[in-house]
Amino acid sequence: MLCFGSRGADAEIRSGRIDPRHPHPIRRNRIEMQVRRLRGWSARSTYYLAKVICGQLVAGDTYEQLCPVIGIHLLDFDLFSAAEHRDQALWCFEMRDAQRPSVRLGSELQLNIVELKKAERLGKLPPALSAWITLFEHWQEEDSMSNITDADTRRAYDKLKSLSADDEARRLAFVRERALHDEAQLLLEAREEGHDNAQRQIAINMIRQTSLDDAGISAITGLSPEQIAELRRQR
Repeated sequence: MLCFGSRGADAEIRSGRIDPRHPHPIRRNRIEMQVRRLRGWSARSTYYLAKVICGQLVAGDTYEQLCPVIGIHLLDFDLFSAAEHRDQALWCFEMRDAQRPSVRLGSELQLNIVELKKAERLGKLPPALSAWITLFEHWQEEDSMSNITDADTRRAYDKLKSLSADDEARRLAFVRERALHDEAQLLLEAREEGHDNAQRQIAINMIRQTSLDDAGISAITGLSPEQIAELRRQR
């Protein structure tokens, strides 16, 4: 569960000043980033947002103790692609009257949606929000990220690069360790193969030149009696 500052969540999102580090005492917030549009996207989003409300009260609590729940969904696809919706990328859904949208039932539930790709196409965003969208969409592109001046976004980017560098370092360490293990195993197998070939040749010579039985040759060479018997058959 992540929380915002004291202003309205929609205003914070539009300004780009989303800061989950400072909990708000009377709001609970659910943040998601989604990269694939599912057929039941609306039902899924409403379901999990409602669970945040339903999980707040225990037996004996009053309804006044409910904290409003704010959903912030960052979408890497266009949810509203109809022609009349192509000029809007930031959406705020609340429980309002259909005839008088200015009348809100309450503040208990709100879902904010940012269509990242569309927002980037449209532009004209507050600088901080534009910087965050650039981070979400282009964090692996040095040229794009070099133009970011927003302090919060730069800190997030530096942290992300640090985590990625740690992951790469761990991956390289694993590759090096695996290579050493593989090399040791190959050397061992080569030594064992050479030793086994030598012992097989000794056993063949003993079969040809002595009257020892399989058990006797096995005791001398270290090969199993079954291996000695197979060598006899191959003569």
